[in-house]
Amino acid sequence: MPRMVKCSKLGREMPGLDRPPIPGETGKRIFENVSKEAWEMWKKQSTLLINHYGLALADPEAQKFLRTEMEKFLFEEMVVMPEGWSPEGSGDSKGGGGGDGAKGGGGGAKGGGSAK
Repeated sequence: MPRMVKCSKLGREMPGLDRPPIPGETGKRIFENVSKEAWEMWKKQSTLLINHYGLALADPEAQKFLRTEMEKFLFEEMVVMPEGWSPEGSGDSKGGGGGDGAKGGGGGAKGGGSAK
């Protein structure tokens, strides 16, 4: 029987992760409060952010940006899509979400808000 958690993202009792997905206190918090399904959702969202902003994962500013976005995605209710993002094949270059969304993690993150 899988380990169950009350998922902070999806708001219900669901199967949890098998182990903390990252080291440290944040990994422990995720392990205790995030379901496998929500973690898979975050992995897709993080890929979207990396590609949209052209983030270099070796860049400490990009890492900081992704960690902040992960915390918001998993533990806060509102998720805003990147400014200028649109679903593939939608033909809408303005995109869904925009608004006060992330802008590429500040001065040091590669991409800084421009799609490649």
